[in-house]
Amino acid sequence: MKLKKITAFLCSTVLAASLLAGCGGVNNGAAVATIDGQKIEYGLMHFVARLEQANSDDFYTMYYGQQGMSFWKNDNGEGIPMDQALAEDVLNTMQEIYTLEKHMEEYNVSLTEEEQNAISQAASGFLAANSKKALKALGAEQAYVEEYLRLSTIQQKMKKAIIADVDTNVTDEEAKTGAYSYVEISKSSESQDADTVAADLEQLKTQASAFADAAGAGTLEAAAEEYGHTVSTGTFKADDDSVDAEVVTALGGLKESEVSGLIETADAYFVVRLDAELDREATDETKESIIEEREETLYSETVEKWKEDSEWTIDEDVLAKISFDNLFTTTPESSESTESVPEGTEPVVDATEE
Repeated sequence: MKLKKITAFLCSTVLAASLLAGCGGVNNGAAVATIDGQKIEYGLMHFVARLEQANSDDFYTMYYGQQGMSFWKNDNGEGIPMDQALAEDVLNTMQEIYTLEKHMEEYNVSLTEEEQNAISQAASGFLAANSKKALKALGAEQAYVEEYLRLSTIQQKMKKAIIADVDTNVTDEEAKTGAYSYVEISKSSESQDADTVAADLEQLKTQASAFADAAGAGTLEAAAEEYGHTVSTGTFKADDDSVDAEVVTALGGLKESEVSGLIETADAYFVVRLDAELDREATDETKESIIEEREETLYSETVEKWKEDSEWTIDEDVLAKISFDNLFTTTPESSESTESVPEGTEPVVDATEE
């Protein structure tokens, strides 16, 4: 039985918790929110939020040391501490998955006995491998770990079912992606004097024009070597907003192997060569991206419609009680694929009071 990536962090990571603190007497059974009258408990929310925190702590600790804890108390730019913002994100995910659960029968989705057993065993293994102090820091209990894994499995299976009917037919014309080589000459200047900057840009344009002439008369690579530039490669589409519009326009006017004249954008000069009007590999990758976009659109629109039809309430006071009071460090426990939960790789969590 394989559980997907969303549970891999839980089941293949060693966690160490520092600055251990108590739970502040919060009632784990209190309702953070309800969906059509179904209660979402504080204890589950707290556990999932702490796992999400643990997944990020290594990054912040690397930059801030133990002061990384202060990150979670920073304002997120909207007047909300980062730990509270993360808790709200987790709650939004809970709303999504519990909404999906209510529509499982419509898609003939269910959890098999094998899946339920695997979930129970994974949760038991996790709890058995860890100290009481560590489990307290995480707020981990058998019911919450199992529910987390159960919800993750439901989300994966429901998404697969929802997107099954997406149109996967994408023509070459729809996904047409070309390949090109280019030299980019930046217009940036270190001078703060306007007159100096203007003079530098005028000289740069003269040099860039000479380079463009040389590239047109010979090859892009030979001219780049002569003028000390670097040739890079890329791909582009007709409606590509990741490539400068001037560059896309110039490429559209070239035949394969032709080199452009000097192209000027706001920040740089370019000389480009069209290597392939339709690059097979890049076009196939674009097809995959188009299909994935269709899938995400169908999935999100379906879930949003269901959410609109549900009654959703939040107890802001209970939600506000989710607050981070210690940091976690993580170490991968196994080099096994994150696509599965390998046997014998239950995470070991340790908590050290300071």
